[in-house]
Amino acid sequence: MKAATTNRIVSIDILRGLVMVIMALDHTRDFFHNTAMTADPLDPATTTPMLYFTRWITHYCAPTFVFLSGLSAYLSSRSKSINEASSFLFKRGFWLIIVEVTLVTFGLTFNPFYNFVILQVIWAIGFSMVLLGLFVRTSYKVILAIGLLLVFAHNIFDYITLPKTGVTTVITTVLMTTRGAVFPIDKSHFIGAFYAVLPWTGLMFLGYSIGPWFKKDFSAERRKKLLLITGSAAIVLFIILRFARGYGDPGVWKPGEHSIFSFFDTSKYPPSLQYTCMTIGPSLLLLAFFENFQSAFTRVVSVYGRVPFFYYILHFYILHILLVILFYATGHTSAQIFDPQSIFAFRPVHFGYGLPVVYLIWLSVVALLYLPSKWFNHYKMTHQQWWLSYL
Repeated sequence: MKAATTNRIVSIDILRGLVMVIMALDHTRDFFHNTAMTADPLDPATTTPMLYFTRWITHYCAPTFVFLSGLSAYLSSRSKSINEASSFLFKRGFWLIIVEVTLVTFGLTFNPFYNFVILQVIWAIGFSMVLLGLFVRTSYKVILAIGLLLVFAHNIFDYITLPKTGVTTVITTVLMTTRGAVFPIDKSHFIGAFYAVLPWTGLMFLGYSIGPWFKKDFSAERRKKLLLITGSAAIVLFIILRFARGYGDPGVWKPGEHSIFSFFDTSKYPPSLQYTCMTIGPSLLLLAFFENFQSAFTRVVSVYGRVPFFYYILHFYILHILLVILFYATGHTSAQIFDPQSIFAFRPVHFGYGLPVVYLIWLSVVALLYLPSKWFNHYKMTHQQWWLSYL
């Protein structure tokens, strides 16, 4: 399937490209902002409106990307048998997990000893894809039901006190509840599990479940109407749940001072029901909007959306290489490469710049990635090697 063949596919590429561009802002902030390692940008007591927005807007990236991964899995499965689709999802899921542990972890840490292995969004997508590979052998209704159950019901764990130790606790933490658990392998090697898998699996399954709306014989007008209704319903549900101050997020909204900051500060780790509604709702509206809206801007961002894996891996390495350059340019020495308080090499805790510099670096890196992304997209469209389907 070539991404530029129909408007419906182009709309997916535009939205995915947009969130990929915004995602790079968050990682740029992690590497280069002067308080990224010492303060929570969403903490009303210490943040500023611009810093809050810089972090908050990137909340839309991971859920939208996971959701669209499920949608893309459905679209790609249309040209395969059930066995072929299942096998491909299994293999690609395991491949993504390997990539997370190796390429992504090294791109983030620049630590050749892998003292800290990071499990984030690619890990969650990979694991979810393996599960999707299993459930495509059942039925569309089963996948939809499981997706709804995981997204709507996983916040039940907010009310359950789990044991503090034991294998079952580790499994439950990794699969359902982690907010950033660290597990020791030995005295000098650790695994950081930051994405609880199953809530993200629910999002992928729901993305897969709207796949039939994007079939060639599905009315474009009806698809747009369904996207607008579903997206609006998610936003309304978020507002209702937030005002109700009950189920759907462990962080209850606190009216009063910093009320706006508190209202939109929902849990990403794991992605709460309120967080999911807050992010996926507007994303569905944008998906409907991009059906009929084309501009120079959308043409540019769609380039990134056609090669998300390539862009994702490359942007970490470009950012970290730039970090190394600035590390030495600001007078740091090789003895300071590894800060005991930081998991990122060449990134001391007390280092960095203000937001204007962060934004300048972000825009520069995104611009730098445009031509490589455009080249790789052309390469994929004109070559048929088997491994290209895994990138």
